[in-house]
Amino acid sequence: MSEKQTFADKKRKTVEQAEFTEDGRYLRKVRSFVLRTGRLSDYQRDMMNSNWANLGLDYQPTPFNFREIFGNDNPIVLEIGFGMGRSLVEMAAQNPDRNYIGIEVHTPGVGACIAYALEKQVKNLRVICHDATEILRDAIADNTLGGLQLYFPDPWQKVKHHKRRIVQPAFITRVLSKLKPGGFIHFATDWENYAEHMLEVLRQFDAELENTSATNDFIPRPDFRPLTKFEERGHRLGHGVWDLYFIKR
Repeated sequence: MSEKQTFADKKRKTVEQAEFTEDGRYLRKVRSFVLRTGRLSDYQRDMMNSNWANLGLDYQPTPFNFREIFGNDNPIVLEIGFGMGRSLVEMAAQNPDRNYIGIEVHTPGVGACIAYALEKQVKNLRVICHDATEILRDAIADNTLGGLQLYFPDPWQKVKHHKRRIVQPAFITRVLSKLKPGGFIHFATDWENYAEHMLEVLRQFDAELENTSATNDFIPRPDFRPLTKFEERGHRLGHGVWDLYFIKR
């Protein structure tokens, strides 16, 4: 296939997937992330190509069959934005009675996560490289998740960019529909303003969610959340970290 044909095919695919208003204007979506392909090393590329059939999941417009994917009925924990995946793999290794699904749009992170999962011989983990909001909307059935983890998401610190933050009422509404009763929502951030925003949004769902904090705000960092290199560096620099842990009633 020529380069010209390849470009045309890519452009056609983009048009086919675009959404428009009723009067024909292009509908620009507000994204909560910036797609960063980054520099995928040969090793990371090999890890993805060689192991995607066993550790990767592709987007699909219908709900995943988790029993078929994992071969058991263990609780499903979904993590959005796992970065390089080290803490996610460690959690999966420490909790073999849970199945973990991680979503990340940064391809080098996906490759690194797969490589570390192989190193740790983790079997209860699958990774997805796609927009998390579309995965939640289309590929996760209602009342199927045991928990949702979101650690250190992009804070979009400028006020004009706050609308891009993934934690918004509509996002929580979607997550609640996917969680089983007793399922958890666990957020962590090192931006105090974003922590306060998260808490304010979650408090709008008091009828559906119970805050596990003794002070009805934040919890101390739980031992079951692995300390990342990023977080360790923050501690050395005196940065704070705020955890929120809510349970679906």
